Amino acid sequence: MVLNPWNIDQLKIIEKETGQKVYNILQLRLHPSIIALKERVSKELEKNPNKIYDIDLTYLTSRGKWYFISWKGDQSKSGGIASNIGVHFYDMLCWIFGDVKENVVHLKTPDANAGSLKLKNANVRWFLSVNYDYIPQEVRATGQRTYRSITVDGEEMEFSGGFTDLHTRSYEEILKGNGFGLDEAYGSINTVSTIRNLDAIGLKGEYHPFCKKILK
Repeated sequence: MVLNPWNIDQLKIIEKETGQKVYNILQLRLHPSIIALKERVSKELEKNPNKIYDIDLTYLTSRGKWYFISWKGDQSKSGGIASNIGVHFYDMLCWIFGDVKENVVHLKTPDANAGSLKLKNANVRWFLSVNYDYIPQEVRATGQRTYRSITVDGEEMEFSGGFTDLHTRSYEEILKGNGFGLDEAYGSINTVSTIRNLDAIGLKGEYHPFCKKILK
């Protein structure tokens, strides 16, 4: 939606001045597998509110040279990789596991970012990239150029499918008056804004294992 949380504050002023409503697309909240995960976690947290999950998030989506010479390759316009391809995943994780308590960046290159998050009910290691070479070989062998995976307490939930109609469903809900407003975007925008301004610390602490594909 925007690159920084204070941009949302300005949109709230515009909402108030115009009497109109600003909606944004948080399509992963409509993905069947993500909804099922949230329902499962919510039930588990009712029984054990202090439970801390261990999460690995991996998202690789191939992009050509055009990506880096387009506006998406300009951090001042796109916010960089974490914002451009990661913002929806941060929203999804906070929607399920709670607000960010700690934000660490381990890796920052033009085609990959990685870090860790401590959420209210989860420790998250994340890796994002637009480089085809980092996609696991067994996935590339199938012809896929995108890989999305979430591992929750060692159990992998691969969800590369199910994305086709999510934007359409989002628009349908907006037209019904059920869209996601500015407050719901605030957490993920704050997360990516923070990531953008953090220095990478390298292979220290709880880093995502894919970091070793790049860092030695």
